[in-house]
Amino acid sequence: MSDNQSLRQAALFYHEHPKPGKLEIRPTKPMANGRDLARAYSPGVAEACLEIQADPANAARYTTTANLVGVVSNGTAVLGLGNIGAQASKPVMEGKAVLFKKFANIDCFDIEVDESDPEKLAEIVCALGPTFGAINLEDIKAPDCFIVEQICRERMNIPVFHDDQHGTAIVVGAAAKNAVLVANKKFEDIKIVSTGGGAAGIACLNMLVKMGVKRENIWLCDVHGLVYKGRTEDMNPQKAIFAQDTELRNLDEVIDGADLFLGLSGANVLKPEMVRKMGIRPIIFALANPNPEIMPDDARAVAPDAIIATGRSDFPNQVNNVLCFPFIFRGALDVGATEINDEMQLACIEGIAELARATTSAEAAAAYRGEEMTFGADYLIPKPFDPRLVAVVSAAVAKAAMDSGVATRPIDDLEAYKERLKQSVFKSALLMRPVFEAARAASRRIIFAEGEDERVLRAAQAILEETTETPIIIGRPEVIEQRCERMGLDIRPLRDFELVNPENDPRYYDYWNTYHTLMQRRGVTPDIAKAIMRTNTTAIAAVAVQRGEADSMICGTFGEYRWHLNYVSQILGTSEINPHGALSLMILEDGPLFIADTHVHQRPEARELAEIVIGAARHVRRFGIEPKIALCAQSQFGNQAEGSGRRLRAALAILDSEPRDFVYEGEMNIDTALDPDLRARIFPNSRLEGTANTLIFAHADAASGVRNILKMKAGGLEVGPILMGMGNNAHIVSPSITARGLLNMAAIAGTPVAHYG
Repeated sequence: MSDNQSLRQAALFYHEHPKPGKLEIRPTKPMANGRDLARAYSPGVAEACLEIQADPANAARYTTTANLVGVVSNGTAVLGLGNIGAQASKPVMEGKAVLFKKFANIDCFDIEVDESDPEKLAEIVCALGPTFGAINLEDIKAPDCFIVEQICRERMNIPVFHDDQHGTAIVVGAAAKNAVLVANKKFEDIKIVSTGGGAAGIACLNMLVKMGVKRENIWLCDVHGLVYKGRTEDMNPQKAIFAQDTELRNLDEVIDGADLFLGLSGANVLKPEMVRKMGIRPIIFALANPNPEIMPDDARAVAPDAIIATGRSDFPNQVNNVLCFPFIFRGALDVGATEINDEMQLACIEGIAELARATTSAEAAAAYRGEEMTFGADYLIPKPFDPRLVAVVSAAVAKAAMDSGVATRPIDDLEAYKERLKQSVFKSALLMRPVFEAARAASRRIIFAEGEDERVLRAAQAILEETTETPIIIGRPEVIEQRCERMGLDIRPLRDFELVNPENDPRYYDYWNTYHTLMQRRGVTPDIAKAIMRTNTTAIAAVAVQRGEADSMICGTFGEYRWHLNYVSQILGTSEINPHGALSLMILEDGPLFIADTHVHQRPEARELAEIVIGAARHVRRFGIEPKIALCAQSQFGNQAEGSGRRLRAALAILDSEPRDFVYEGEMNIDTALDPDLRARIFPNSRLEGTANTLIFAHADAASGVRNILKMKAGGLEVGPILMGMGNNAHIVSPSITARGLLNMAAIAGTPVAHYG
């Protein structure tokens, strides 16, 4: 089977299984009993209807309208496929709806209309107005798309946005803004030659004019040659705006001296000999799909310094509308905009361009592993999976809507709005807020044992940007310098953070002597101590904390947990400070769930279990959550004499021996802990009310198993594991941790024990 056949089969299988299509509808309210039914439908639904009848703006309060976009197409100009008809366009429109949900959490209905008359199509779209908060017109041929959009904009009081035009124009505008910057040129000075007189091409040229390009410096060509004054063949008012008064007639004649070629036409339109005629450091946007107007390698063969963008994902600088439409709609919907105007589009451009110039995100780097993402000729615009897009771009759009007077629901606090958008991307953000706030009030030095790891370096960059903590990194300076540069990070060793070089550090003598003094009666000779302080970065980090040169350490991005724990305990453990257990916060769709002990004690005894419970309660409160702790076992409230229940009952007796300021109960099954109704039937006198938010297990296998099942099968996001009992001096993470996870752990390590003890 050829590669094309294989791709075709894989795509068809993807669309068919496990159920046909890419969308489904799910309720957002409970529907479990007659009371729910009475509120959701008759008679309760009438109350919401009457509120909306009294004030149509109430639709945003009581229905999905404010977060619902209609993607409308008649299938007359489907990208790469042409006029395939309304029904055949449905997979594309479903895909668009999926992107809205994935990138901006916007709900979407795809609507395929079998109507080719633009005025009738516009009538249909306008009639759908009460259903939606905004309309995304898609894949409608030119010039019909201009007619449909104009009518809908005039008659509807919600944003109507033809993405093929304006979405493309916005992303092209952002790429052009940065390309001109890289090429050291100015919009007002450049000559642009464009091929393609369709909706997208015209919209791009109009946008570039708004950004400062002079209309007389734009030369538009289509399949019939140059658009010039007096031409009658295949002309319309949109093309005529760019007609030149000249005797030149084709692309080859007008390309001479061009600074920017903008192609939205077809394959191989731009020849290498034409590129040779362009100006110095030419900018080439060859955006035809699937085959561009010129292949990048062919362009660079004659212009090695060319700055090139395409519409393809297998080359740098992919111009992709997904960088724009989810986020411009997100901002527009959130302020109840009546339209998407020029100010909002320009704000979108600036937000996208600004992100490319900033440090790349760890999440985008993980999604595009192996690609260079440092601002420059090969990185003009951010990647679609950059999670910062929704906060930066949507907030810029919302602000522009308010400033330009088209927002019906203005946002009072834009910074708080940006934080909410971040929380929609980073599931840990909301729960981590009190931890970050406490960390910002302190200033602690966090030392990272595996400092050459990409995740650690990205976390260090984020720590410097988002906290008051000071990272210390263990690693070789030349390796760290090289990796920071390759990853597009601004940070550099010694300038931005302290460095411990295990191969050559002036403190080496002091470190190995400290370690030897601690370990000389446990079989460690001076030679062993010297070797460990050259090679064991976990031990080096622990010695730094022990000597007071760092306040807390983080290790474990590779290697086995208990191997790291051995050195942490040896060097930092005392009679008062020793590991009690490891607590993992699992962030699930229906809320947080804490699990312990996942790593430290394989089979904790009663005293150890009591310490785990006390430590867990203390740490759960760090997240602004009141602990409800369940001690979990196979047995239920004493119904089995032996097994793990015996140890949990003994731990319960220890906890009951002194007053506690938190709720705990056990021993019980997991379902009993999480289901209050079941618990009430089995043990009606339980002191635990509601659902437990912290589960304590008598075996590490059980705790670790539940943690991993929740992470791998339930989509849970882990914060931790948090090492309890070490006075916040050390934390050992798991090798699967992300850069964002390390940032979260740094915030936890960055709060002194006094803040939560």
